[in-house]
Amino acid sequence: MANPRLKDRYTSEIVPALKEKFQYKSVMQVPKLEKISVNKGIGVAVTDKKLVDVGLEELGIITGQKAVPTVAKNSISNFKLREGMPIGARVTLRGEKMYEFLDRLMSIALPRVRDFRGISDKGFDGRGNYTLGVKEQIIFPEISIDKVNRISGMNITFVTSAKTDEESYELLKAFGLPFSNKK
Repeated sequence: MANPRLKDRYTSEIVPALKEKFQYKSVMQVPKLEKISVNKGIGVAVTDKKLVDVGLEELGIITGQKAVPTVAKNSISNFKLREGMPIGARVTLRGEKMYEFLDRLMSIALPRVRDFRGISDKGFDGRGNYTLGVKEQIIFPEISIDKVNRISGMNITFVTSAKTDEESYELLKAFGLPFSNKK
């Protein structure tokens, strides 16, 4: 099986470019994408338990990896929420599946967003990680619009080995994430 094209591009183009830009002494100092975490909160699952199963299935289809349910840590009586209730789904992607998901996200899913003008550059956390919110799961072509009974969004977090937000921004931009040009 061949390497994903983004992985090849990282080693052949991105590493030398970032090494030159930030004056790293070794290629091992160049930041890399460590994992992509996809989280989906299903708040209405408190009333309908089947929605968690639907969310798990959708995340599994989108990412190509089995999703696991997330459970409530605290009980909140106003929301009829009990500790240990499933209220979401998550997937952590590493390796080849991570690169393939990133490729599909950039080339297929994000261009399908209505009125898309690039993603915000405000999602950095100060430690070199970036989080992106997606409002609709139907931007992914794997999800059949006919079978969707509720539109829901998800958070996609890119965890990098970068020390600063600037390094992380340059890494993700080099991969091809379409940041809006506000900087």
